[in-house]
Parts: sequence; structure tokens; C-alpha cells
Amino acid sequence: MVTFIATSVVRGAAQGESHGGIYLADFEAERITQPVDWNTMQIDWAGRGWDRGLRGIAFGPDEVYVAASDELFVYDPDFQLKASWRNPYLRHCHEISRRGDMIFLTSTGFDCILGFDVKAEDFVWGLSLTPTGERLGFRSFDPRQKGGPEESNALHLNSVSATENGLFLSGLHTTGLMRYDGKHLSIVASLPQGSHNTQPLGDGIVFNDTGADLLRFVTPSRQLTFQVPHYAPDTLTHTQFGDGRVARQGFARGLCVVSSTLVAGGSSPSTITLHDLAANRSLQTVTLSRDVRNAIHGLEVWPF
Repeated sequence: MVTFIATSVVRGAAQGESHGGIYLADFEAERITQPVDWNTMQIDWAGRGWDRGLRGIAFGPDEVYVAASDELFVYDPDFQLKASWRNPYLRHCHEISRRGDMIFLTSTGFDCILGFDVKAEDFVWGLSLTPTGERLGFRSFDPRQKGGPEESNALHLNSVSATENGLFLSGLHTTGLMRYDGKHLSIVASLPQGSHNTQPLGDGIVFNDTGADLLRFVTPSRQLTFQVPHYAPDTLTHTQFGDGRVARQGFARGLCVVSSTLVAGGSSPSTITLHDLAANRSLQTVTLSRDVRNAIHGLEVWPF
């Protein structure tokens, strides 16, 4: 059985409280460990969840890369911090994806994708997206120089997946999954408003339909939906906010492909559910926290 690594964001946490961390979830033993408890004073406390917690996850042969809102960290497999990097165009990062020596990061606060070269240890490439009527304008830029994009969150880019077929990206307001092949940007699949973690899988796509509390797998020949787990309200903690914008249960975010037929989805309060696409059923759920503010953000299979 698989072990997952997950990051979380605690939306609405106060100064001095934990606002997320890194978890390892062993599904066979149903054992949860938290090797990193993310608590720093260098946070913009004006927003609900913008700068809190940890985000996307990627790997090297002996490295674990984890993004915070505006910084990329690298740990060893025992979670000893090795280094970190910032860039002026990295803000409110969500997902990251590695291919070859490049890690691609969604910079939600600039409506752009950044490319980090792991050998050069620098941000060396950027792709800026701009809404222009019914289409999206785009241009590449060098994040090491001035002249990059202005701050913008019109698209709320939150998903990136680097594959041999191109760079796939989407956001809350892109209306579809886009593919960038190095020259052209095209929409390859439509998406409902507010989706997260969209990525290609086989001849279809898999994504969190966050607004509907569902994980969806859509191909030309079939559509599968999996309900996000919900809990009895009296079993949850920190529900006194009474504001769904700050925290609500059932918020679907965090998704990874385990195999051609198995995917795992994250939700709040921090929960991971394993789904079998071939059998069209959910196999197992492991709950990391009953704090309704604590929401899964990044989710990957632990490779070490």
C-alpha cells in the first residue's frame, strides 16, 4: 500500500498557531506523522490563507522540494532543510511540477508560471498570461530581470503539470485546461469554475471540482465522480468562525495520480482519499486532522 506526502494550509490561523505543515500518511498502517510544522512570523496576516502553510511538492533523486507562498524550499528525505530560494515574481504559489532539471511553479499573484533550474539553482524562465477578451494572451519573460508581469490574480492560476506533451496549466478562472507547447497556448478541455489540480490522465483529465465537492475523471467515453468526505459537525474543531470563506469542510484540493487506475484526492479538514477509477469506487480514507481550517494543499506519492 502507498504512502503519501501532503502539505496543508490552516486558513484563518492566528499568529503563534501552527498554520500547516508536511505530513506523511502511510495508508497500509494508517499512520500519520508530521515531520514539519510550519510556523513563521514572516506572513502576511491580512489575507485568509494567502501566505500561510506549505504548497506544491516535487522531488529529486535525494531531494524534496516544497513551495511556500513566495519561497521554494529543498529538504533531504529526513526533512533537514538544505536551501531555499525566492524571486520577485513568485507570490501566492500553489502547485509545482518537475520535468527534467526544471521545476515549474504557479505564481498565482502574478498570473504566471515560473521555471526553476535545479542545477543552476535559479529561476530562469517565466510565462505570463493575460486575459484578452475571450482568449488569453501570453508571453515568456526572464524572471532574473526587470520587465516581467505586473501583479495580477485575474486567472488565479493554481495547477501546473509538466509532461512530455507540454505544460498543462489551469486556474479558478481559466474556464479550461490549457496546454503550452513552447510556441502555442491552447485550451484542451473545458472545466467548471473553481477547479483545482487539473492534469491529464490517459485519454482524459482528472481534477478537483472544488465548488461541487467532487473529484472528477472525464474522458471522451465516460465521466466518473467521487464525493469528497464529510464529517458530522460535532466531530470537527475550530468551527466557531462561521465563515465558509475562511474555512469549510469538503473543500477539495490536492490530487495525485498513483497509477493508471488509482488517484488520491485531498480535502478539508485535512483528509486523503484513494479512488479506484477502474472499479469506480473509493477505496480508503485517512484523516490527518479534524480542524476544519486545516486543508490539504499539495499531495504526492512518497518515493523514498
